[in-house]
Parts: sequence; C-alpha cells; structure tokens
Amino acid sequence: MELNEQVLIVDKIRTTLINCTGKRLKVKANMGRSRIIECEGVLTQAHPQLFIMEIEKKRGRIMRQSYQYVDILTGMVELSNIESNESLFPVLVQTL
Repeated sequence: MELNEQVLIVDKIRTTLINCTGKRLKVKANMGRSRIIECEGVLTQAHPQLFIMEIEKKRGRIMRQSYQYVDILTGMVELSNIESNESLFPVLVQTL
C-alpha cells in the first residue's frame, strides 16, 4: 500500500469517527505481549492525529484512553457498534 493510499484511508477513518462522536462503541485493542483489551466506551473527541474514548471502569470511575488513527489502519485497534456488533471499518480488516 502506497503512502498516498494510507493518507486517504486515515482521512476516511477520521471522518467516520468525527461522525461517531458521542456514540458508545466497543473497543478491542492489542496492547502488546499477548494483552488484548476489550471494553466499551463513548467516543468523546476526534483530533487531527488521535481520538479519545471515555471508558467506564469499576465503581463508576471513568478512564480516558487515546488511540491514533494509524492504530486502526494497522489493525492494532478495532472499533465496532455496540447495538449491531458490526465493525466500523470492515474493509480495512479484509484488505490488511
């Protein structure tokens, strides 16, 4: 995949996530060393290089977690809709 294609895909990812701001999403993140975290949270902000999720923890605590758009491109982070359990970016998963 060429650099121009990657830039276009990252822009599409960012646009999609801007439209999902405020929605509850399911996050599956590969944190390295065989650690995979699955949780649910609200997409609160989408910045030029990263997006921020607020994830509910035990006893009502809220943790903020940030991810880069490139993490979705490389498959390190997967986002899906909670209601339908469908991936927000199914084409990216198939092509990589």
